[in-house]
Amino acid sequence: MTLWEGVFLATYFVVLLILSIYGSHRYVMAYLYYKYKGNLPAPKSRFEELPRVTIQLPIFNEMYVVERLIEAVCAIEYPRERLEIQVLDDSTDETQGIARALIERKRRAGIDIAYLHRDNRSGFKAGALQEGLVSAKGDLVAVFDADFVPSPDFLLRSVHYFTDPGIGMVQVRWEHLNRDSSHLTQAQAIFLDGHFVIEHTARNRSGRFFNFNGTAGVWRRETIEDAGGWQHDTLTEDLDLSYRAQLEGWRFVYLPEVVSPAEVPVEMNAFKTQQHRWAKGSIQTARKLLPRILKSSLSRDVKIEAFFHLTANLTYPLMILLTVLMPVSMVIRFKHGWYEVLLLDLPFFWAATMSVVMFYVASQREIGMPIWHRLRYLPFIMALGIGLCVNQAKAVLEALVGHETGFTRTPKMGISGRDRSWISKRYRAMTSLQPLLELALGAYLTSAIYFALDKGVWFSLPFLVLFQFGFFYVGVMSLLQGRLAILVRLLRRSSPTTAPAVE
Repeated sequence: MTLWEGVFLATYFVVLLILSIYGSHRYVMAYLYYKYKGNLPAPKSRFEELPRVTIQLPIFNEMYVVERLIEAVCAIEYPRERLEIQVLDDSTDETQGIARALIERKRRAGIDIAYLHRDNRSGFKAGALQEGLVSAKGDLVAVFDADFVPSPDFLLRSVHYFTDPGIGMVQVRWEHLNRDSSHLTQAQAIFLDGHFVIEHTARNRSGRFFNFNGTAGVWRRETIEDAGGWQHDTLTEDLDLSYRAQLEGWRFVYLPEVVSPAEVPVEMNAFKTQQHRWAKGSIQTARKLLPRILKSSLSRDVKIEAFFHLTANLTYPLMILLTVLMPVSMVIRFKHGWYEVLLLDLPFFWAATMSVVMFYVASQREIGMPIWHRLRYLPFIMALGIGLCVNQAKAVLEALVGHETGFTRTPKMGISGRDRSWISKRYRAMTSLQPLLELALGAYLTSAIYFALDKGVWFSLPFLVLFQFGFFYVGVMSLLQGRLAILVRLLRRSSPTTAPAVE
């Protein structure tokens, strides 16, 4: 065996080892979930006089969902004299007019609702929230993104936890208005269920840190101010503030039984934009706060969980490296007659992949999904996670080198169920050259599959096919939906009665 072949194999197994460690962390999350799921949170007492609450609605070009949002928030059951609503609008399109008109009607109906418009997006969402906080009247501050539809009892089921003066934030679980829209939305819903059902519950009830998710939660205003306020030096201002607040000693509460439904992205490029922002922001937050966390007097368990939580996205560049090395490793070992040595891969792949299967099956079982529904999407969500590697690796590398990008919002279409009207709507995510690299990796793995079939390396085939399908699916869908978006824009511009599209 040559030196270069040895380097390839050593690198391959190191990458597999690191990925298996991160994959095995899901077993830890599941263990903590089942160990502590019975530790149900309860309010310390109940308010005799309900606290004043401000609900902040940060929006930017949300013409399809802004009315639904405002109507739902205005229907929240709470004493009107104790409730204030702030619409924090940075929009540059018709959203302004739609919001202003509805707000005026709500004011005439006796609702305390204010419209705050900024001519610039300084600080993006974090900047809007911080600026709104200056004039907010509430001791507690709830936040809802534009695509959410909070239930009327949201506040009455969450505010009483603040009778404990040490509680700084209460987060509720997301549900999905358009879960059944497509295979893509089903997969996203399962991804989010794993996060909200298993991870959040495990972290919160075991005493680890967990985070506000940017929406569908209530903050104690004092907590925000004590932690340094909303800051926009990361793309995940919610994650950043959550860790800063908990470092200051504030405790959080998670309520999985209280549900707030919202949309998940219906097209691939919008989904990739959202995931890119979340991945980049988490690494930015890790760079900003992880040294402080590790140097603090927090317990070892809290520090270890914070490390895995904040650095989890580092696995994506490693997945790209694994994709490149996997076929090379297979060829090298087969060439030297080490056919049996290929079996060494299995424990690593088992640790990295079966943890995913177990994790998401558990989350679907906990929310009452039938067993067939739990199992049929698992190969697809595993492949989708692999196919996102290029997009996510780019986000991680940008964060590591300090490359600054603006806050790109996820387009919301105002749909639910199997509604397909999003195809003709104006807000569409921009395409890039990423799909070409995704397709190239899919083609590269196709050649590896041909080699495995030709040489009879059967036990490598399931992993190769999973990777191949993931890259081809993400690449093809990105290109097709991107071209559809371009076609729709061209048709719209050719119509004299239709305004140009807004990105």
